[in-house]
Amino acid sequence: MIVLAGMIGAGKTTYAEKIADHLNSQIFYESVDDNPILNDYYQNPKKYAFALQIHFLNTRFQSIKAAYHDDSNVLDRSIYEDILFTQVNVDNGNISQEEFAIYLDLLANMMEELDNLPQKAPKLLVYLSGSFDHILKKIQYRGRPYEQTDGNDYLYQYYQQLFSKYDDWFDNYNYSPKLKLNIEDYDLVNQPEDLAAMLNKIDTKLNEIE
Repeated sequence: MIVLAGMIGAGKTTYAEKIADHLNSQIFYESVDDNPILNDYYQNPKKYAFALQIHFLNTRFQSIKAAYHDDSNVLDRSIYEDILFTQVNVDNGNISQEEFAIYLDLLANMMEELDNLPQKAPKLLVYLSGSFDHILKKIQYRGRPYEQTDGNDYLYQYYQQLFSKYDDWFDNYNYSPKLKLNIEDYDLVNQPEDLAAMLNKIDTKLNEIE
């Protein structure tokens, strides 16, 4: 199983689809378009942060259990980086310490169950990295109204907080082999040679692991 990680707007879904197509495997999508809480969270994070994080934790847990059934399945975000988002909401006062303790207990129970599966960890984690300005441009280009920072200082700060945590999270991630890709080096949609180069990096890393 291969898991994608990275900032909101980094292009995880596009990369995951290209990798899954290349490996002739199944892709498991993050619960975004069918998420009943996400838009409400962006409107009122203090009211909906805990419910949102529990929803994401549950759906990411379901997805990774299903994806473990095939060695080449791909997730466009996984349970391993879920705590990043929760911690920022704790830091901002959107999730209380009591709620955070509940979240941590649930996460620990889920990770213990994953440890008991035949395949105990992903084959590879692929981290999509890029500059903050590049990420913001991609968010703007994607066009989801609730994600736009124009006139929304809180949302801009929220993105900055998440962005500041990602490299440390990647450096400390130790569940599986990992690979860092700079998204500014690849135009997967318009440049076939960039797609080929990215997939070659994936193949090379998988061959090293095997």
